[in-house]
Amino acid sequence: MRAVVCTSFAPLDHLVVEERPAPTCRPGQLRVEVAAAGVNFVDALFVQGRYQIRPPVPFVPGSELAGTVVEVGDGVEGWSVGDRVLANVGLGGFCSEAVVHATQAVTVPDGIDLPTAATLGQSYCTAWFSLVRRAALRAGQQVLVLGAGGGVGLAAIDVAAAHGATVLAAASTEDKRAAAAAMGAHHLIDSSTEDVKARARELSGGGVDVIVDPVGGPTTPAVLRALAFDGQLLIIGFASGAIPELPANQVLLRNRRVVGVDWGMWALEHPAEQAELLGEVLDAVVDGRLHPVAPTTYPLEAAATALADLEDRRVVGKVALIP
Repeated sequence: MRAVVCTSFAPLDHLVVEERPAPTCRPGQLRVEVAAAGVNFVDALFVQGRYQIRPPVPFVPGSELAGTVVEVGDGVEGWSVGDRVLANVGLGGFCSEAVVHATQAVTVPDGIDLPTAATLGQSYCTAWFSLVRRAALRAGQQVLVLGAGGGVGLAAIDVAAAHGATVLAAASTEDKRAAAAAMGAHHLIDSSTEDVKARARELSGGGVDVIVDPVGGPTTPAVLRALAFDGQLLIIGFASGAIPELPANQVLLRNRRVVGVDWGMWALEHPAEQAELLGEVLDAVVDGRLHPVAPTTYPLEAAATALADLEDRRVVGKVALIP
């Protein structure tokens, strides 16, 4: 098998691809031929030692994958060779074969191709957890999505629109705004040239109900002022690289709320609830309420390039490595 290996915390171009023995399938596990591995912003942080968790090196990065079962371990029931699965593995996804615990695996429904399956989990679970669980989004509300051309941003547009919200999408390039419009955004904001706060207030008629913010940086304290009475700012991440400081008086005014969203930790601590949430997402995809787009793909050997393109926000939507 081939695997992308982080031998030390270093710049992305220090990643190497190694030939390794096929992994051993132990009791309770499935061995999966990986068709695609999702690439996420957090993977770039891991390999550069910039994440709060620093795994022992060497390690194989990559947190989500999809593929075909090629071996079923002893004691595993309900799975067969040839089944199509997706799994969130934390680490170890950037490879041509992987072993996953049977409880980590989820059947990929008919009608969803494996590259899309490998890249919808984190983005759509984050969006669904943010808007449905944390914000209790209601039909008729107005949602401003920042970083609307990224994976989480596009998923948030899709989830919000599916729940009857009016979506304002802010993105920095024409192709990202086009992707946001195709996903169902009702209004587009050019975050590179327009005042996002002022434009959001104008388009919403005075203020939005929910802001989805996976970007951080100086935009966050500015758009806080675009929230309507009892509006919610969902803090999801800091793709800009800068953690914002918020003016507490603007939170107090108009009874605004700032809500932290750490889907990854919640999913680890609440596996049963996460399985239910993922089931809701997949059901919505199958019945046509959600519309995940196919990812931009790179060969396994181009993992460093894929991560750099994602980190520098050169990619629209999601990214997958194809072994």
